[in-house]
Amino acid sequence: MNRILVIEDDESLRCDLVDYMCLQGFEASGVATAAELETALRREDLPDVVILDLSLPDGDGYCLAREIRAKLNCGIIMLTAHGDTESRVRGFESGADIYLVKHTALREIAAAIHSLLRRLPQERAQREASHEWTLDAVSWILQTPEGRAIKLTATEKTFVEALMENAGKPCSREELASILSRRQTTFENRHLDAVASRLRRKISNHTDKAAPIKSVYGIGYSFSAVGTIGTVRSE
Repeated sequence: MNRILVIEDDESLRCDLVDYMCLQGFEASGVATAAELETALRREDLPDVVILDLSLPDGDGYCLAREIRAKLNCGIIMLTAHGDTESRVRGFESGADIYLVKHTALREIAAAIHSLLRRLPQERAQREASHEWTLDAVSWILQTPEGRAIKLTATEKTFVEALMENAGKPCSREELASILSRRQTTFENRHLDAVASRLRRKISNHTDKAAPIKSVYGIGYSFSAVGTIGTVRSE
C-alpha cells in the first residue's frame, strides 16, 4: 500500500485530503507544521508521496521541498493557494514533481498521485544513477557522483559508513560516539563535530557539490544524498 503524507496547516483541508486518500486505497496521514513533519519522518515509515503546502506557520514550503528531495526518495506534490507563474517555477525548481492550486478537486489530486506513482520507479532509478555516492569500506575511498575519489582516514570511513547504513535517517551523537569509540577508546562525543567539519572540508576540496554530511539539530548527523557501500568504479 502506497503511503501519502499531507503537510498542511489548514485542519479542515488536511483532514479532507487524508480521509479521501484513505478511501482511494492509500495509507494516508497528515501533519500541520514543519516540526511535526520532522517528528513524523523519524517515527513513521517513509512516504511514497508528500502533498506539501507552501505556507506553513514554522517553515517555508520551498525550503522544505528541497530538504525532502535531498533526504527522501519520494514524489512531491505542492498544493498551494499561490497559482502565479513565478510561484510555480520556484516550486518546480525546489523539487516539486507536480504543482496544484488549492481549489483543485480531490479526485484530480488523487489522479495526480496515481500518475506520479507510475513515473516514480523510473525517476528514482535516474536520480540514483546520477546522484549516487559510493563508499569502498575496504580501500577507505568515498567516490562522488562524478567519479572523483576521496581517500578517508579510518575514523572518517567509519563515520560515513555509519551514516550510509542508516539510509538517510539521522544517527544520534551517542550512537556515533559509541561506534567510533570502538576504534579509539578515548573518543568523546565532542570530537564528532571535528570529524564532520574535517570531512566536509575534504569533500569540498574534491567536488563543487555541497558535502552531504548534515547536522540534525538535537539529534546528530545524517548523510543527505543517495549513498551505497560497495566497490568504487575506476575513473
